[in-house]
Amino acid sequence: MNQIIEQMPVVIHSLNIGFIQTLKLFFVTLIGAFPLGLVIAFGSMSGFKPLSYLSRFLVWIIRGTPLMIQLLIIYYFPGLVLHNPVWGSGETGRFLAASVSFVLNYACYFSEIYRGGIQSVPVGQEEAGLVLGMTKSQIFFKITLLQMIKRIVPPMSNEIITLVKDTSLARIIALQEIIWAGQAFMKGSYGISGAIWPLFFTAVYYLIFNGILTVLLGRLENKLNYFR
Repeated sequence: MNQIIEQMPVVIHSLNIGFIQTLKLFFVTLIGAFPLGLVIAFGSMSGFKPLSYLSRFLVWIIRGTPLMIQLLIIYYFPGLVLHNPVWGSGETGRFLAASVSFVLNYACYFSEIYRGGIQSVPVGQEEAGLVLGMTKSQIFFKITLLQMIKRIVPPMSNEIITLVKDTSLARIIALQEIIWAGQAFMKGSYGISGAIWPLFFTAVYYLIFNGILTVLLGRLENKLNYFR
């Protein structure tokens, strides 16, 4: 017990560094995936068939394969196959590759949520807007968008919570996120080896962060109840 207490400051410091990396990957993914998902959704619903088929094919590929495989391919393919290591080396390169992988993956999932939300708004409302002389862009932003947001908040919340946990997959390309940091103490990090208890502390980080997100997303959903 005394040994654990002595090791605690070192472990917490390392976990904090790993958790910052986890947070960075989380927020970068959301910032990139929210708008890209909407673009892909519009592509899937486009009346231009080649664009529609291409968008749906991309979504099918991304949703049909594990994120872990996508991480490995995106990180290693340029260097091993094309002999052009575009990501560079070191932690910065691994983070960039992981960010691209996560943004693309979650954008495809978000696109389906967007598409479902848009298509769930009754067509009659769009027709009414056209009768009133509104343009299609005005109808989308003033009528469809607000109702879509209300409908997509619950499924989006689930995906966001899942994203928090999925960030741990980035360790497959040696990105030093929080679980990587916790697991390192089993192998000799900072002179500590054979210690499994830091892994339990990583779970506490996830629980607290997910708890905060759950509360915030729940409040957002309650504020949008005026559409009922």
